Amino acid sequence: MRIRTAAVATTAIAGALAALTAAPAQAAEYSSALKVRGIQYDAPGSDDNRCSGGNTHQEYLTIKNYSKSSTVNLKGYVVKDATGNRFTFTKNHYLQPGDYVRLRGGRGTDSDAKNVVYRNNCNFMWNNPGDTIYVYKPSGARADVHKYTKTGNDPDRDGYIQFHK
Repeated sequence: MRIRTAAVATTAIAGALAALTAAPAQAAEYSSALKVRGIQYDAPGSDDNRCSGGNTHQEYLTIKNYSKSSTVNLKGYVVKDATGNRFTFTKNHYLQPGDYVRLRGGRGTDSDAKNVVYRNNCNFMWNNPGDTIYVYKPSGARADVHKYTKTGNDPDRDGYIQFHK
């Protein structure tokens, strides 16, 4: 009986270790108040990246300050995807505790009042079948990361995925 118990315990430990080592990158929690709340990775309608009349602006990433007491300045933060597309916040944009900003594609006027920053690039940044979202602090340290697939993370297929509430 002891041999069987040891074998079961060994199997359980091996399974637990495999689960830990197989954890996806997005499972890691980083010591950052700034996190990706959600992403509209697939703009409604047919993709059209024309600067005038296209729908790139309907693709957006929502970044939220989850701190209860600290304001975060987005200046210097970098958002990247798996293929190296990137956006750097070059201007001061302050997020109060609990506040958020939508980083939209296309061209437009940034607005603190409307919680929006435009990438001023009419190409789509996020891949519809799946991608990885990286957010880096100005220091270069990773603030948050999420990998998604349309089939694995978007069961209603509406093009929107929520990561943090």
